[in-house]
Amino acid sequence: LALGVADRILMLEYATYSVISPEGCASILWRDDAKKPEAAAAMKMTATDLQRLAIVDEIVPEALGGAHRDHDLTARNLGDVIRRHLAELMLLPPETLRARRYDKFRRIGAFVESGDG
Repeated sequence: LALGVADRILMLEYATYSVISPEGCASILWRDDAKKPEAAAAMKMTATDLQRLAIVDEIVPEALGGAHRDHDLTARNLGDVIRRHLAELMLLPPETLRARRYDKFRRIGAFVESGDG
């Protein structure tokens, strides 16, 4: 996520985003890379998972089956989304952008204590 410190994070629909591969995670946690499906599920690295966790701001639609099926469509979709976000961000003063970035990344992985414990 260190490379993702930005005003907005966009993610292609079928992409994954993580600091480690599922194989690497399984190897570290369970010393068994055969557990990569469990690791991948636990890592919440899909676009939908990351948007639900408020890490990704918008999911960019891809062609059915992935970007490689229709490069032009994916490029147009990505261009449209980038232009829209840039237009919104350009209206904000730098102090507001910095404050929003700071707040967003402070919330990621925040510890919340429940009353169950």
